[in-house]
Amino acid sequence: MELTGKIVWITGASSGIGAALAEAFTAAGAHVILSGRRESALADVARRLAGEQLILPFEATDYGALPGIVDKAWAWRGAIDILVNNAGISQRSMALDTDFSVYRQIMEVDFFAPLRLTQFVLPKMVARGQGHFVQMASVAGKVGGPLRTGYCAAKHALVGYSDALRAETAQNGLGVTVVVPGFVRTSIAENALDGHGERYGPKDDPVGNGISPAEAAADIIAGLRAGKPEITVGRGMEMHLLWLRRLAPRVLFRRLEKMAPKR
Repeated sequence: MELTGKIVWITGASSGIGAALAEAFTAAGAHVILSGRRESALADVARRLAGEQLILPFEATDYGALPGIVDKAWAWRGAIDILVNNAGISQRSMALDTDFSVYRQIMEVDFFAPLRLTQFVLPKMVARGQGHFVQMASVAGKVGGPLRTGYCAAKHALVGYSDALRAETAQNGLGVTVVVPGFVRTSIAENALDGHGERYGPKDDPVGNGISPAEAAADIIAGLRAGKPEITVGRGMEMHLLWLRRLAPRVLFRRLEKMAPKR
């Protein structure tokens, strides 16, 4: 995929992988739309970028506002070539300790929000006969790990939806890429929800030992240029879980059981 001149809309662009992707797409010659909840943080990212950007803050689950938001994004340069559904939230709690409301919140943010935004952009891309969706999943979208029952459920759902969407829309000239990151050094663990919907907080999560957001963004850009329908992103042992899931699931399940906190 050629990225020069493309109009790329990135959600969750105020930090982490989203901010790094904004820099990488801009360096590749694309024009970026930066979205997230915090307008000041988006402005900080924009100041690091060359050229002109559109800052378009919104709450991902404010579904009533989405039609107007999509129209603003589309009108900026007359199209959206690539939509990157990157916004999300993680979880750190045992199933026994997790309120149902937390599951609802995670599913809304990590699955229904990107699905709903995709639904509003999709007809416009189909009418134009081109466009591409980049869906930010996770190793947790392929492997069910402890402390993440809700997060794994949401990311598994996103992967399934995206794979089916790819199959349906190829005939319309559209593409779908699923990104499967492992550990990337972002604040996702610190901002994860505990069983009562509060901020998890600890900074010693294994995610902190992962690759940098810039490295992750570079892998994603390389995968898009190569036309990959699925891009795995990571260097650590967590990436081996993907192979175990396919080749030796019983070995994987036993390993995951040992990782679960003991009660």
